[in-house]
Amino acid sequence: MLVHAHPDDESTATGATMARYCADGASVSLVTCTSGELGEVVADDLAHLRGNPDALGEYRRGEIRAALAEYGDVRHHWLGGPGRWRDSGMAGEAGNGVDGAFAKADPAEVTRAMVEILRAERPHVVITYDEFGGYGHPDHIGAHRAVMTSLDPAEDPGYAPELGEPWQVPKVYWTTLPRSILKRIEGAGIEGFEPYTVPDEELTAMVDGRAFHAAKIAALRHYRSQVDLDDGGFFAQMVARPEFAMEHYLLVRGDRGPGTGPHDWESDLFAGLD
Repeated sequence: MLVHAHPDDESTATGATMARYCADGASVSLVTCTSGELGEVVADDLAHLRGNPDALGEYRRGEIRAALAEYGDVRHHWLGGPGRWRDSGMAGEAGNGVDGAFAKADPAEVTRAMVEILRAERPHVVITYDEFGGYGHPDHIGAHRAVMTSLDPAEDPGYAPELGEPWQVPKVYWTTLPRSILKRIEGAGIEGFEPYTVPDEELTAMVDGRAFHAAKIAALRHYRSQVDLDDGGFFAQMVARPEFAMEHYLLVRGDRGPGTGPHDWESDLFAGLD
């Protein structure tokens, strides 16, 4: 089960992982915390969505349905239901404090909503962001907190028994950007990202999704409101690189399974589970 902040985040950060496990026949589910109402609309033919958060949120909900179909059978949940919490915008923006923004969500309500999904899906592996939300976006940080504050209540039989049978998640991973990748693409417009990377030797797992690179790109092409893969810009160049389908993780809960290579990275997130 993957937990992301906005539509398209799941494909950018973990699309190859989703495609790989769908192909393997694993049960794959996704939780999206907001509809991304404050995203920057890049396609000129969608200019009518600029400055119209409700319309953009509805449009992005359609985009994610199409994108997930590229991966296979992915069960999708909107945390709290579609539109329950709204995109907060980047850190320090006015949207952070608007009623209904995910950044202002009641932590108890968020926990309850996440526990309900955890108990329904009963995942063996959960993936979300690190405590900085990858790069400091309030909604990414909120998604991280939503997961990490819900793990213990989900397994506690005394917490909200009406939400389902308790479930203990065996393994939890955070998505990461290895420092080695940053060094390989130095000078490509990503200056300032080093604080958000992790030294390779500290990482736990790498899912080699190069066989699913095409599926990841196909999914991202459905997000026309957010990305243009044909403009020759930095993101378009990054998407074309094979490293874009090699997704890295840090295990923060559960037992590490057997690995390979110089850093003993797991190649399977289910490694070590019976």
